[in-house]
Amino acid sequence: MFYHLILPLKEHLSFLRLFQYITFRSAYAALTALLLVLIFGSLIIAWLRNLRFREEIRELGPESHRSKAGTPTMGGLLILGSVLVSILLWGNFNNHYVIVLIAATAVLGALGFADDYIKAVKKKKEGLPGRLKLVVQFSVALGVSLVIYLWPSNPGHVTELYVPFLNEAVLDMGKIWVLFSMIVIAGYSNAVNLTDGLDGLAIGSVLTVSVVLAIMTYATGHVKIAEYLRIPYIPHSAELTVFLSALIGASIGFLWFNSNPASVFMGDTGSLALGGIIGIVAVMIKKEIFLVIVGGVFVVEALSVIIQVASFKLTGKRVFKMAPIHHHFELSGWPEQKVVVRMWIVGIILAILGLSSLKIL
Repeated sequence: MFYHLILPLKEHLSFLRLFQYITFRSAYAALTALLLVLIFGSLIIAWLRNLRFREEIRELGPESHRSKAGTPTMGGLLILGSVLVSILLWGNFNNHYVIVLIAATAVLGALGFADDYIKAVKKKKEGLPGRLKLVVQFSVALGVSLVIYLWPSNPGHVTELYVPFLNEAVLDMGKIWVLFSMIVIAGYSNAVNLTDGLDGLAIGSVLTVSVVLAIMTYATGHVKIAEYLRIPYIPHSAELTVFLSALIGASIGFLWFNSNPASVFMGDTGSLALGGIIGIVAVMIKKEIFLVIVGGVFVVEALSVIIQVASFKLTGKRVFKMAPIHHHFELSGWPEQKVVVRMWIVGIILAILGLSSLKIL
């Protein structure tokens, strides 16, 4: 809004030229989202508590989690609301990447809200049918992938696959890229959802990945930096930095309330959308494999569930004491806070490893 309303006045007031700079708008998008969460956080939590939107704790989960029963859920409304308001103020709506990301965030947030509502209000622990959620997730992923693939001004290497530590595409996937992109987007949407099981774990991990992706979107959309780093230059993708900065600010604010002991959980309302955002941005800037490293915590969480289910169905035995793997560590005697902080540390190390893959060869 500010970009479109204020920038035209730059000819009369030169300092308003600041609004054309992505770095300026990114900084204030982060600050705006952070302040919105901190200012309205307590009010939203009280509102959710009054509406009895409370978390149901699984009976098979760790014993220490029983005390969390009744904690307000659907805190994702606070995160997504702050991000969308912030991007409304600071974003450039002439950018198709931003429009696509906003639409996908809204749909995945609505899907998560419906799932949380059924669990919290209707008291149906399973929520929405799993197949229905997958259909919606893959439909969103298909829509996003087709827009990127068919957009008239796409950079031409949209179907190419890039691998970290190598500076050239290793494969042109052609039309198969659309399916690959769908799997990445839906996969990360579910992976963040699976990671959201301990106070602060998911949002802290999202924060780390968002910081790295914000750096990469800016670099990918800046022709000179992209050329220097020998990464694909994707015109207009730098505007995604503003969106990710808003997410960074909202994540920091939400962590204030979600740190142990959590005052609110993000629920599927937040996790499905946040995972989708991460996957979509990675697809837009050709960092699908890069995200496997940087978002390694989410990958391991998802793989632990896949391995557990496959092992039990094939052999009748479980590999982990409980999946996702963060519960395995809890049942192995690690306190919840230690599991969370250690996984944050692993996430930071993976983020540094990912960034170190730039300008290698």
